[in-house]
Amino acid sequence: MEWTRERRYRRLEEVSQEELFELERRVNHSLWRQTFHIQPKTGLLNDPNGFSYFNGEYHLFYQWFPLGPVHGLKYWYHVKSKDLVNWEDAGIGIKPGDYFDSHGAYSGSAIEHEGKLYLLYTGNTRDNDWGRNPYQCLAVMNREGEISKLPPVISEVPEGYTDHFRDPKIWKKDDQFFMVIGAQRSNETGCIVLYQSNDLLSWSFKGEMKTELPPFGYMWECPDYFELGDRGILVFSPQGIAPDGDLYQNIYQSGYLIGNPLDVENGLFSHGKFQELDRGFDFYAPQTMEDQKGRRILVGWVGLPEIDYPTDADGWAHCLSLPRELTEKNGKLLQNPVKELQELRKNEKGIEDILQDEGESYVGFTGTTYELTTEFQNHDAKTFGIEFRTGKNEKTIITYDTIEKKLVLDRTHSGISFATSYGTVRKCALDSKKIKLQMFVDVSSVEIFVNDGEEVFTSRIFPSQESQGIRFFATGGKVSFQAKKWELQTNQ
Repeated sequence: MEWTRERRYRRLEEVSQEELFELERRVNHSLWRQTFHIQPKTGLLNDPNGFSYFNGEYHLFYQWFPLGPVHGLKYWYHVKSKDLVNWEDAGIGIKPGDYFDSHGAYSGSAIEHEGKLYLLYTGNTRDNDWGRNPYQCLAVMNREGEISKLPPVISEVPEGYTDHFRDPKIWKKDDQFFMVIGAQRSNETGCIVLYQSNDLLSWSFKGEMKTELPPFGYMWECPDYFELGDRGILVFSPQGIAPDGDLYQNIYQSGYLIGNPLDVENGLFSHGKFQELDRGFDFYAPQTMEDQKGRRILVGWVGLPEIDYPTDADGWAHCLSLPRELTEKNGKLLQNPVKELQELRKNEKGIEDILQDEGESYVGFTGTTYELTTEFQNHDAKTFGIEFRTGKNEKTIITYDTIEKKLVLDRTHSGISFATSYGTVRKCALDSKKIKLQMFVDVSSVEIFVNDGEEVFTSRIFPSQESQGIRFFATGGKVSFQAKKWELQTNQ
């Protein structure tokens, strides 16, 4: 089926109930539907949007094209939760179709103000020649959950920038509101621009955010500025970064700069090096929020643009990551799954053993969806680690190489392969006597938190349902380890 421009930009109202029913049937029969991740009921999910806490609930929207696993006319889809674990379907949040979002409600953010939730997003429009004119748009949600659009707050792209101008992220400091927008300069290099407002309605252009990076890719998407303690942190997703050793191996990257707080008057941001947020294969466009407990929580898109995924054949694509609490330590962001996720645990199993140049499986350690924590220590092995979702000719492997002092995720034999032109192995440097892994394995994904959030590997994998094995191994010596495994109660 060819995805022509006309098919990509049909509105839901134009689609017959029969077509929607058939699409839902295909999706529901997919072998790779997740059990404890947010995923689209049909079609394509991408960037998380409007992540916020309002009226006693967490609110999370995501980019949604309902009619298939491609990028087309984007809606904001709304889910909400009281605990970051059990998510309630709240339906379409923002529907495109006005002159300022005629071709899609693109990404943005949210902030509570005077008892309402203000949603800022980029309205995508196209003229007859398919030229783009982005608007920065505003919608307001009341305590009953009703959302109404207001006129755009920014209707022009400032001079010196292209029409790649999107993804407003908003925050409040003292009595002022600030907004960063991902942009591309006229010379096709990526950057971020800064706006200021007193009332969320009238915005003034403060200029470009002045970082200390050299030219760094051709577009910076999904910027997010926040402060942790006395540190300023800028998260963004640069496009067009060349691979560099083990770094920047995916088609597009997501990462952060950490430094002094942003000088909002002059746009100056003094910082250290760019650091990747996630070492896996499938992670992009993260967004953060501060909740009522004062935690900084991040959610990302478990997927990437311009990559074909095995679920495409079933009429859907992608999911969101588990919520992660961010903390800062020694110039680095640590990411850990929010503690509320422990509520999903049931049927705990535990083991403790020493492996000497061997691999071993254990009773009760199998499955397709589970949480697994393992701590390896006292080792002289050359490599050790875990094979999971193992079966006939299938396995995904997380290995620590004690010679290279690197942690390695290998999905070469994970099942149905995809995006192999970007490689099937991801590595990161890790010099540690103990290796602690906290793994969340869902039907078609894995999120691995390393040494209490020092690193994270997020990846889609597509093994067969029969591949349920877990195997611990050591080569070239011994390692001692202890592990716990829980089944997870699902809320889908």
